[in-house]
Amino acid sequence: MTPGDATPGGTTLSGGTAVTYPSGATRSTGTVLLVTDAGAGRSAVILDATAFHPVDTAWPDQPADRGVLRAGGVEYAIVDGVVGATDGGELLLGRDVPVRTGTEGWTFVVGHLVEGSGPAEGEAAEVAVDAEYRAALSAGHTACHLASLALDAALVGAWRKDVPADALGAPAFDALAITESRILPDGSSDRYRIGKSLRRKGFDPEALTDLGVLAERVNERLAEWIATGGAVRVETSGDALADRRTWVCELPGAEARIPCGGTHVSSLAELASATVDFERTPVEGGLELEMRTTAVRR
Repeated sequence: MTPGDATPGGTTLSGGTAVTYPSGATRSTGTVLLVTDAGAGRSAVILDATAFHPVDTAWPDQPADRGVLRAGGVEYAIVDGVVGATDGGELLLGRDVPVRTGTEGWTFVVGHLVEGSGPAEGEAAEVAVDAEYRAALSAGHTACHLASLALDAALVGAWRKDVPADALGAPAFDALAITESRILPDGSSDRYRIGKSLRRKGFDPEALTDLGVLAERVNERLAEWIATGGAVRVETSGDALADRRTWVCELPGAEARIPCGGTHVSSLAELASATVDFERTPVEGGLELEMRTTAVRR
């Protein structure tokens, strides 16, 4: 078999799954390409197209959508959505995928996990995503990106050396220090490690002494940005799950662009506010900083 033509059940997966969630779609129609055992009494239903956002294997910041799949007159609750991948052999799912989405020579699909055996291959299928839950995650994800940029701006004076810049030209504390990011309904949690490596890059941990002042600076910037009601969009290089996607946000005097496979609001006008608070925890060799972001939708 050639890469992208895995046929565990005699069904080609060439081309992978086309996804419509980057444009904000919460409903889609497609064809069942493959139904395969996902363990624990569940099946993974692979469609040629879907509006369902799966959790990414390499950077699982945004959780999977919630929703249902209808096929053959039966409605199935989608209990999870994962990335599946094949190099022409066995289809691997979720944590078993050994490569990052988009790796050359691999085909990537969305696995809709359902209880039981699932629908038959070749059937037409409709996906309906829980729109309210999607909206909450989208607000949380957009607020997360804004907060990371505002945090970078608030820490500009903490650097003694030149380091890579973020999407707005500030030293990229978020990118250099982050260890984990989790998108939540109407919010997010981001964890940063401040240790020897970051200090060698020129970061002064004293900038994190007064977290109340830091939060005020970040929140002031967030309020200024949200008040502009700037447009937000996700640009894509194509419709396939493996294609590149970029979050783009119009901010005062600048356009922020961040690679991102998640979902977002279409305008900052959809947010009434976004605020952050911080918690600092000593760890071996340094400290961990958690930034919790809360978004309020209009």
